[in-house]
Amino acid sequence: MNNPASRPGRVKFSPADNARLSRLCGPLDENLRQIETALDVLISRRGERFTVEGKAAAEAVAALEMFYRQTTDHLSVDAIQLGLIELRNAPLVRDATQKAAIDPAASVSEPPGGPQLLTRKAGLHGRTPRQTEYLQHMQTHDIIFGMGPAGTGKTYLAVASAVDALERDLVERIMLTRPAVEAGERLGFLPGDLAQKVDPYLRPLYDALYDLMGFERVTRLHEKGILEIAPLAFMRGRTLNHAFIILDEAQNTTPEQMKMFLTRIGIGARAVITGDPSQVDLPRGQKSGLAEAAEILGEVRGIAFTRFLKEDVVRHPLVARIVAAYEQREQTA
Repeated sequence: MNNPASRPGRVKFSPADNARLSRLCGPLDENLRQIETALDVLISRRGERFTVEGKAAAEAVAALEMFYRQTTDHLSVDAIQLGLIELRNAPLVRDATQKAAIDPAASVSEPPGGPQLLTRKAGLHGRTPRQTEYLQHMQTHDIIFGMGPAGTGKTYLAVASAVDALERDLVERIMLTRPAVEAGERLGFLPGDLAQKVDPYLRPLYDALYDLMGFERVTRLHEKGILEIAPLAFMRGRTLNHAFIILDEAQNTTPEQMKMFLTRIGIGARAVITGDPSQVDLPRGQKSGLAEAAEILGEVRGIAFTRFLKEDVVRHPLVARIVAAYEQREQTA
């Protein structure tokens, strides 16, 4: 007898609508390939009939049905990838909703996906329960730690919350910083002056800002001093009042640097510290300031921690599987 979990799933969309079926499949069946890659299944199609083989056949059928409902308009690869992430986390969302119904004290007044942010990206919201929690923490706490693997939205959502706070006049400026730690290269051997040497380390922050505010607005705010992006070393001796401060790649800070950063926070300021504890580029034997801060500050009232997992990865569908493969290798090593 076949394993029920491995039995093929089938779905038929009738009456047949070739235009909608074409949008569902995408150019050269690219959308179907994205579903296959994300769920590790095989999809075959004959007209309006789809057959899915694999352990996740039921999930793939649910995905096909969900995306078909969206084919009244163009269905992009981005929409497919983000939709798969939300579908994957749907059971967790349902569990949270049921818990809130049983215990009203556990519910929050925010809409699904967390608070709505004022940025150029309409409809920006949390795609997973932990992303939603992260956004809520950034609305209700002054110091927030976001820790977890690459691709979970730690930096992007922090920058989006900073832009939102600036748009709502909750802060007067945005300060973004990262430690300039080499990952196999040496700064001294890179061409150019100091600004040109450290710029590649800060580029991800610029990319997020351009996406959320547009190039021209970012340039204007930078010229006015409302927006500042600088290496962590430039923070020493400063006190930042009424600012939204983001320390990115915090796993590459030393304990001394982390303490220095946390003591820069002034009146009316909010700080978000993000990092991936599994990707530390410090010299061997050097303890990460992020790891130490998590140990020391874990029980301090007023400080919030969001710990992301591989299920929160919001990138290409293969990224979550890459993270899972590395975790499995580390556990067996």
